[in-house]
Amino acid sequence: MDKSHLNKVSSAGLIITLGIIYGDIGTSPLYVLKEIIGDSIITKELVFGGVSCIFWTLTLLTTLKYVIITLNADNKGEGGIFSLYAIVRRTKPWLHIPAIIGGAALLADGLITPPISVASAIEGLQLKYPQYDIPVVPIVIGIIVAIFFIQQFGTSIVGKFFGPLMIIWFSMLLVLGLTQISRNPAIFGALNPYYALNLVVNTPGGFWLLGAVFLCTTGAEALYSDLGHCGKSNIRVSWTFVKIALVCNYLGQSAWLMQFEGKSLSEIGSSVNPFFAIMPEKFLLVGILIATMAAIIASQALITGSYTIVNEAMRLNFWPKVRIKFPTEARGQVYVPSINWILMFGCIGIVLIFKESANMGAAYGLAITLAMLSTTVLVTHYLVLHRMNKGFVWFYLIGYLFLELCFLVANLKKFPHGGWVTLLICLGLIFIMWVWFKAAAIKKRFVSFLKIKDYLPIFIDVSNDESIAKQATNLVYFTAGDNPKLIESKIIYSILNKQPKRADVYWFLHINVSDDPYRKEFVVHTLVPEKIFRVDFNLGFRVEQRINALFRKVIDDMVAKAEFNNMSRYQALMKHNIQGDFKFVISERQLANDYDLPVYEEFIMDSYDALKGLSMSESKAFGLDTSSLTVEKVPLLVNPRKNLVVTRIYPNEEHPNH
Repeated sequence: MDKSHLNKVSSAGLIITLGIIYGDIGTSPLYVLKEIIGDSIITKELVFGGVSCIFWTLTLLTTLKYVIITLNADNKGEGGIFSLYAIVRRTKPWLHIPAIIGGAALLADGLITPPISVASAIEGLQLKYPQYDIPVVPIVIGIIVAIFFIQQFGTSIVGKFFGPLMIIWFSMLLVLGLTQISRNPAIFGALNPYYALNLVVNTPGGFWLLGAVFLCTTGAEALYSDLGHCGKSNIRVSWTFVKIALVCNYLGQSAWLMQFEGKSLSEIGSSVNPFFAIMPEKFLLVGILIATMAAIIASQALITGSYTIVNEAMRLNFWPKVRIKFPTEARGQVYVPSINWILMFGCIGIVLIFKESANMGAAYGLAITLAMLSTTVLVTHYLVLHRMNKGFVWFYLIGYLFLELCFLVANLKKFPHGGWVTLLICLGLIFIMWVWFKAAAIKKRFVSFLKIKDYLPIFIDVSNDESIAKQATNLVYFTAGDNPKLIESKIIYSILNKQPKRADVYWFLHINVSDDPYRKEFVVHTLVPEKIFRVDFNLGFRVEQRINALFRKVIDDMVAKAEFNNMSRYQALMKHNIQGDFKFVISERQLANDYDLPVYEEFIMDSYDALKGLSMSESKAFGLDTSSLTVEKVPLLVNPRKNLVVTRIYPNEEHPNH
C-alpha cells in the first residue's frame, strides 16, 4: 500500500494529528506537577528541579527517542510495538518477549489513563465550588461509561471534532503558561539541566520523584502507535507546537508555585492543583469544561489504541481469537466488544479503588516503563537490521536502557501505593499472550507433513469412486503448511481414513500472516487441473481474515481466467447451470488423553485449553458459513506415557495355566 501521502505535511493532516495522538501526553499538565510537589514544602530546588526534569524528559524520551528516531522504524507506513516486532521478528527468535511485555503494558496503560485524566479534570470543580461537596467519583464513572458505550457506534463523527478541540486545548495551555511566565521570567532558568541533575542526585528523595516526572511522557508510545493514521511529517511538525505549549504551561505552573516558596500545597488550599490555580477566576468553569473534553479525547485515543493492539496480537498469534467489528468504513478503525467492556469495568474499578487522581498517580507509570524498555530493545534490532553505525546503536541502547531503568526503579516506589494494581494487570496480560504464543509453538512442533504428490493419485481415485458417499462438489481444507509441496498428515487421515470423503474438487487453503500490515494477495497452485488446488493467502497482520469472502474472490478470478469450472457436478444441477456447492472442513488439534509432555509444556497446554474456552471458534474467526462447515477433532500426536502398564487376564477356561 502506498502511504507516501502520509509523509506530506498538510493543514488537515496536522489537525487530525492533534486530535488523534496527543490526548494522553497533552493532558499530563493536569496532574504531573501536582504529583511532583505532593505534600512537600515548595522550594526552588524542588520546583526548578521538577520542571527541568520534565523538560529534559520530554526532550530526550519523547522528542529524540520517539519523534526523531523511532518514527523512522515504520512498517509500510504503520507504527506501534507489534508493527515494529513484525519487522524484526525474523532476526532473533526471542524478540517475541519484549513484544509481549510491551503490548501487555500498553493495554494495562489503557486502564489507568481514562480514570486519571477524567478525574483530574472533574476535580477542578472542587476549586471552583469549594462550598459544595462535588460527587467526583459518580461523575467520573458516568463519563467513563458514556465513553465506552459510544464505541460500538464508531467514533468517526466525534473524531472530526477532536482536532479543533485539541487546538483549543493546547492554545489554552500556551496562553495560561505565558501569562504566568510574564510575571516571573526567571523561571526560564529552570530549563538548565543543572537543576534536574541537582534534584535527582543531590536532593534527599529527589531520585524517587522521577516516578512522578515520568507521567509527563506516558503518551509518547501513542506518537509511534498512530503513525499510520497521521504520518511522520505531520507528527514531527505538530509536536513542535505541542511541546512548546506543554513546556510553557509547566513553566507557568512553576512560576505560580514559586510565589508560595516555604509552604505546601495543603497550606495554600485543600484542593489546590497548580494547573487550575493559574486560571483566572472567571475562566475557571470554561477551563474545566475544556479540560474534561481533552480528558475524554485522551481516553478515546487509549481505547482505540487498545483495540488495534488486540487486533494485531490476534493476527500475530499472541491473543485468543475474539470478535472484531468494523463500525465505520474508516480505514483501520476497529471495535473489539470483549475488550471494550473489560476496559470499561476495569476503569470503573480503578475509580472505585483510588477515588482521587492523586491516588491514581501512584498506580500510573509503572507498567508503561516496561513498554518503553521493550520499544528500546526492538528499535535497537531495527537499527542493526538497517546497518546503522555500531557506535550510534550502542549509544542508543545503553543510553536509553539506563534512562528508562532509572524511571522504572523510581516507579517501583509506587508499587505498595497502587502500582501493584497495574503491574498485576500487566502480568495477567503477559501470561495470556505467552500461553497463546507458546501453545501454538508446541502444537506446531508435533505437526507431521507428507509429500502431497504421493497422495494425488489416491485423491483422484476417491473422487471417482461412486461407492463412497459424496460430501460436496468442492471440499475445502485449511492447511498450516508453508510449503505447497507438503500437506499435514491429519488432512490425509481425514480424507482417507477417518471417513473417506469424496468430492469432485479438493481445495487446500493456507493463510500466511505477512509482515506488511495491509497486504492482500493470493497464489493458486494447480496440483491436478480441475481436481485439486492449493490457495495461499498472504494477508497483513492488520487485515481482517474474512476467508469466506476472500475465497469467493479467488473463485471468481479463476473462473474468469478459465482455470476452473464453478458449475455443480451433479447432473440435474449442471443441466440448469447451477453453481457448485462448497463445504469447509476445519481440523482442531487436541491433546490426546495419554499425552506425555514436560511439566512446563503441560502447564502451557492446560492453560491454553482453559483460555480457548473464551476464544471465538475458527469458523467465526474466518467468517465461514456454518451451514456448510464440518469441524473435526484431531488428536495432537505426542509421546505416550511410558509408565503405563496393563496386564492381560484370561477367562479360566482359556488361561494357559489351566
